[in-house]
Amino acid sequence: MGAVTDDEVIRKRLLIDGDGAGDDRRINLLVKSFIKWCNSGSQEEGYSQYQRMLSTLSQCEFSMGKTLLVYDMNLREMENYEKIYKDIENSIAAAHEKIAECKKQILQAKRIRKNRQEYDALAKVIQHHPDRHETLKQLEALGKELQHLSHIKENVEDKVGVFFYFGIYIYIHMNIIMRNLLKVS
Repeated sequence: MGAVTDDEVIRKRLLIDGDGAGDDRRINLLVKSFIKWCNSGSQEEGYSQYQRMLSTLSQCEFSMGKTLLVYDMNLREMENYEKIYKDIENSIAAAHEKIAECKKQILQAKRIRKNRQEYDALAKVIQHHPDRHETLKQLEALGKELQHLSHIKENVEDKVGVFFYFGIYIYIHMNIIMRNLLKVS
């Protein structure tokens, strides 16, 4: 085996120690204290070693309890973060739904605006034409005028007919007079 460098030793100790609370050192100290206690000669020295072991053991228990609390806290934090993550995912999904709904509303608003513009254009065209009531009055007046002109036409045709027949009558009568004059002469 090659020479072990200080960096490797430090790295191994950090890996064994974990969060750096010194648990590995305390356990080593506890084992050494136990060996000293077993090898102690006098009762006072044994009692003193026993008290140190209890102190070291309570420090290890405290550190272990603290580590368990930190572990439980980390688990709760993970659950909390997962809940927050799910809430964020739900919020994102709700936002996507809201965006889709808003897009539908925008399309509907565009359609309504287009229809209104077409309606306004048709309304302007219709405004240039007279309304139905006025048009019906004009049609009625034109109908009466047409009827009046038809009566005038009939009267004129009757008079023309009378003049035509009168002209024929005069022509015939003139022919008769001319024949009689020619016979007499």
